[in-house]
Amino acid sequence: MSSNQTWITEVTLLGFQVSPALESFLFGLFSLFYAFTLLGNGAILGIICRDHRLHTAMYFFLSHLAIVDIAYACNNVPKMLASLVSQRRTISFVPCIMQTFLYLAFAHVECLILVVMSYDRYVAICHPLHYTVTMSWRLCTVLAMASWGLSFLLALVHLVLILRLPFCGPHQVNHFFCEILSVLKLACADTTLNRVVIFAACVFILVGPLCLVLASYAGILVAILRMPSAEGRRKAFSTCSSHLCVLGLFFGSAIVMYMAPGSRHPEEQQKILSLFYSLFNPMLNPLIYSLRNAEVKGALRRALGKEMSL
Repeated sequence: MSSNQTWITEVTLLGFQVSPALESFLFGLFSLFYAFTLLGNGAILGIICRDHRLHTAMYFFLSHLAIVDIAYACNNVPKMLASLVSQRRTISFVPCIMQTFLYLAFAHVECLILVVMSYDRYVAICHPLHYTVTMSWRLCTVLAMASWGLSFLLALVHLVLILRLPFCGPHQVNHFFCEILSVLKLACADTTLNRVVIFAACVFILVGPLCLVLASYAGILVAILRMPSAEGRRKAFSTCSSHLCVLGLFFGSAIVMYMAPGSRHPEEQQKILSLFYSLFNPMLNPLIYSLRNAEVKGALRRALGKEMSL
């Protein structure tokens, strides 16, 4: 390392490099999305906790998904909104690295929770008579704790590999938060090991689980087509289609972002894809599950009915 290199104490998040008028518009739009994310996922959590009819394995995992979406949005979005309305777009290096760590941890948790939810649907549709015994509360708790524990452990591996690097410039991150690929560009050392581990983690946490999800839904599709009742097939398709929508949004944007070959404007594409993680997915998840799920809509109507009667 040359003598004129200095350690980074803070970095500048370049964010969306647009006109001031467009920045104001984006601030209003993203603030609205952020509010919908918190309200929607908060409502899902409240409904599940309040209505005893939703105290089942499916909604237990859905409540964890809502918690992850709230945490994910709160980790990335507030700094982005502050940068859109303030000329001071700097962030201290330690909080930046912590933002990267939490971003990875919550992304991993969401991935694993979605996989567990697909397994839950597989048992419910393909082995309905054994569902209560198979998806016991003990197993659900173990699966949820394992998802959170493994996710933070994998994120910790990335954090350790990042902290071993010397960071001496540049002092700018071309992103609206401290996304890991953008942070690695600040290092003044070889980051090949970090990128190899990121790719390997994507294979382990994205491709592997996606194959398990596709296999489970292949079995689910066969079981649905064998159902004698048209009403049963309709209900099963309705429940699974909600989960498939969320899976498509999450895995699609993640694989394109971290595993697809780079284009001529990879950084701008990364910002757009990151918006799916930070804003669009967390906002759409409660809408998808509430609008396409009769039980959630029924619980919401019962909750509103109780409030009106008070």
